[in-house]
Amino acid sequence: MGILIGVVGPHDLVDDVAAICEEQPGVSTLRLDYDHESQAPTIVEAHAGAVEGWLFTGVVPYMLAQEADVLTRPTAFVDYSGATLLSALVRLQHQGHDVTRLSIDTLSSADVAATFAEAGLPTDELRVLPWRSGLTSRSAIAFHRRGGEHTVITCLSSVHDALRGKLPVLRLVPSTHSVRIALRRLLLSAEGQAQEDAQIALGLIELDGEEGLLREATALGGTLAAFRGGVHLLVTTRGPLHDATGGFSSLPMLSRLAAYSRVVRAGFGLGRSAAEAESLARRALARARRIGDVAAVLSLRADTDVVLESVAPPPARDTNLPLLARRVGLSVATLEKLLEARATVGDQPLTTREIAERLAVQQRTARRMLHRLELAGLAERTGNLSSGSSGRPLTLYRLTL
Repeated sequence: MGILIGVVGPHDLVDDVAAICEEQPGVSTLRLDYDHESQAPTIVEAHAGAVEGWLFTGVVPYMLAQEADVLTRPTAFVDYSGATLLSALVRLQHQGHDVTRLSIDTLSSADVAATFAEAGLPTDELRVLPWRSGLTSRSAIAFHRRGGEHTVITCLSSVHDALRGKLPVLRLVPSTHSVRIALRRLLLSAEGQAQEDAQIALGLIELDGEEGLLREATALGGTLAAFRGGVHLLVTTRGPLHDATGGFSSLPMLSRLAAYSRVVRAGFGLGRSAAEAESLARRALARARRIGDVAAVLSLRADTDVVLESVAPPPARDTNLPLLARRVGLSVATLEKLLEARATVGDQPLTTREIAERLAVQQRTARRMLHRLELAGLAERTGNLSSGSSGRPLTLYRLTL
């Protein structure tokens, strides 16, 4: 069985990192690039249900996604210390730079010191700006500019682009060895998650009739059997139950079954063995009976009971442009122009060229913007239109934001 990994990073790194990952048998990748590292959380959130693990091309997009609390799958990032930093030092030395006078961002002082000690190099004249929460590319640029004659080593493409031509600057790119180490760490984590997802989940369902119950059991990827005393036994695993309950928060099947039965009570138990799961399911059903005629409870180990809401709350639609801009990784000004375009054409689709002209950007940039909007449910692809030349067809999009 294979695993699909989402590789997140800047345009010029994603393909190389993904290609190294795909050398591993059973690994396939979803390549997700960004223009600026601040867009990483939005990309992760948009593709959260499509992948089984995340691999970031560096620590910065990983930290931003972690701080945004959007990581729900096993995750790893490529470490730029060690082999990656050593190869950069060799390259700079061959180019005639003084590798004992460097200005380095993102890496920790301890990692830099360890790498230099391994290479037998002094650290007295190094300037290091470790990554910390709230660190921006602007502050990293200011830090390097204060370094005077120091050669710059950066992990951030935005910093490299800003300093190139003004200071001697080298951007760290992940070594093949570092990518393989990160991938190995991710696969081990994903294997542990898979074992957890395979935990047995037993549900004891009590209701007046059986209409709709088989369909609900099938949707949970489970099997149904008679238990005793009019109670039905639903057997599944942790993974499908977790997904169907929105992370163990709601059980929409409860309200659907209540349309046919006056009494619908469900008790789910999650355990490492069938006996443990059944014992917990009994406890959960007993509590559901105390709650009322329509109730569901999930019982976990360590005496933890979770009351499951009958209906999942509807997703809130973003009407606040600054909030929406952060979610899709675009500026408020861009969204305002797109809203103007939608007001002009209504439900009529626009080509990528037309949208690029309205936004005064290149078609490639417009395609990336529209892709983000599509993932967020704010634009829909309606087809292709020949451009009338040998170039690629123009994609048609209907704006729904």
